[in-house]
Amino acid sequence: MPSCPECENDLDVELDEVEEGDVVACEECGTEYEVVGVEPLELARVDGDLLDDEPIEEEEEDE
Repeated sequence: MPSCPECENDLDVELDEVEEGDVVACEECGTEYEVVGVEPLELARVDGDLLDDEPIEEEEEDE
């Protein structure tokens, strides 16, 4: 059973019942993960509408 990287709690994921694109949430901390692969199981953290592997653009401050 996979564990949540945020709080190390076991994620309740039925490996034979999940499909790519499904979203699972950690019952302990509420962090959501999208299933990006099923064999082997691969999860990507969902932050609002962005996934961890997508770059987040930061605004540059002009000084």
